[in-house]
Amino acid sequence: MPHRIVVLDGYTLTPAQPGQAVPLGEPRWDVLQSLGELTVHDRTGAGDVVERAGDASILLTNKTPLPAEVIAALPSLKYIGVLATGVNVVDLSAAGAAGVTVTNIPGYSGSAVAQHVFALLLELTNRVAAHDRAVHDGGWSGCADFCFTLGPITELAGKTLGIVGAGDIGRRVAKIGDAMGMDILVSSRTERDMGVPARWVDLNGMFEQADVVTLHCPLTDETQHMVNTRRLSLMKRSAYLVNTARGPLIDEPALASALNEGRIAGAALDVLSIEPPAADNRLLTAQRCIITPHNAWAAREARHRLMGIAGENVRAFLTGEAVNIV
Repeated sequence: MPHRIVVLDGYTLTPAQPGQAVPLGEPRWDVLQSLGELTVHDRTGAGDVVERAGDASILLTNKTPLPAEVIAALPSLKYIGVLATGVNVVDLSAAGAAGVTVTNIPGYSGSAVAQHVFALLLELTNRVAAHDRAVHDGGWSGCADFCFTLGPITELAGKTLGIVGAGDIGRRVAKIGDAMGMDILVSSRTERDMGVPARWVDLNGMFEQADVVTLHCPLTDETQHMVNTRRLSLMKRSAYLVNTARGPLIDEPALASALNEGRIAGAALDVLSIEPPAADNRLLTAQRCIITPHNAWAAREARHRLMGIAGENVRAFLTGEAVNIV
């Protein structure tokens, strides 16, 4: 009897359903389809998880939560594959107690996220989108001079880049920053070779010294709201904050206040504490705050890698040699 495989929220990975025509360049579910009886749901609400998972032995999720009560209601479940690196959507203790193997997808999006970090940072320093809008609105055509700016443009060479977290993405960001002539500070629980000259500092020292602070650490009880009123008060008024890691690393009302009061120069975020955000999230109206919709990971090339690793994770589990276990 083939293994029953259910994907709870496959749409962000690929809009292509198994057996349907695949949009040009999009990843395909072929590798998982070859391993069992595959059902892919674009999205699954919390109340539908148990019914849709049913007697599946293999369950894949990206952001659909699998709390203890859901895991307990799925006696056939043997494997949970998280279609992402972070695994906070799964109650790992409950999964372990039930004998359910949990895997994740490490290392698939490092290049894409590092690229996005600098896309965000360059938008803060060069204001490309704002200048483009101004030109298309007639601002250049009606200008008395050959050029104009909407405000100061900041050069990154010679500035200090503070990186919180020394994992794969943090190291990639360090290399790009070094190539742009930035001095690198790193704060992490474990010191490791960053591949470029770097100086290690504690977290408070980083917030005091850095011209840019970028977050690349996991969300834990210790790191939740690590960026708070106290740490924001340590930053230079000319400094920028970038977050492509997890939204709850930042106390959002504290950041909104710091931005609106001009206590830091700007922030660029790809993640928020609640996604999608509530309409009254103060960061949506904060000054000098750039927000992208949690898509730093979503480069087509990265999604192809993710799909391939997800398939190999399932294949390895079925052969008794599970990999990427968390």
